[in-house]
Amino acid sequence: MTRLFLVFLSTLLLWSCGGSKMPRVVLETELGIIEIEIYSEQAPLTAQNFLYYVDNNLYDGEGFYRVVRPETDPLGMGMEIIQGGLLAMETVTAPIDHETTQMSGLSHIDGAISMARDEPGTGSAAYFFISIGDNTFLDYAGKRNPDGQGYAVFGQIVKGMDVVRAIQMQNVSEVSEDRVTQGQILSTPVKIISARRL
Repeated sequence: MTRLFLVFLSTLLLWSCGGSKMPRVVLETELGIIEIEIYSEQAPLTAQNFLYYVDNNLYDGEGFYRVVRPETDPLGMGMEIIQGGLLAMETVTAPIDHETTQMSGLSHIDGAISMARDEPGTGSAAYFFISIGDNTFLDYAGKRNPDGQGYAVFGQIVKGMDVVRAIQMQNVSEVSEDRVTQGQILSTPVKIISARRL
């Protein structure tokens, strides 16, 4: 009886793991491969928006264009990220509702991928960023934004953080049109060759 119960339990666990498998996306960049696990259950709207851009090949030929290092963080919080997406900075889809980290239970830990925004509800997968190190001040109730809403994490880098860090270390322009991004805009964007689901 005990053996039968253990077999049943094992089967149930295997089935449940298989049924909740999270999508994965591979970004092929000029500097290497970045593999991302997408949290479509925890942040469904944000994940779906990102996957729309992937499935419609909208990232192909686009790139990473902004990097932040501790010494270029204008707020002195030691933020470290790389930001990418559509180089023209124009959205293809309508902005989506803001899924806070309080709602998703996620956090801006090392390798978290998150959606950029202006006001809450203006986010779009046209521009996203990857966290390097602990940037939990970007979470809900964090001190980065006056509105306290933070940014919407929707996935995690599972392979290629070395590539992320290599992108962060590329040469930046000395001048930016925006005071906030001084020393953060790459002289030459790092091209995204393709973005595909695994």
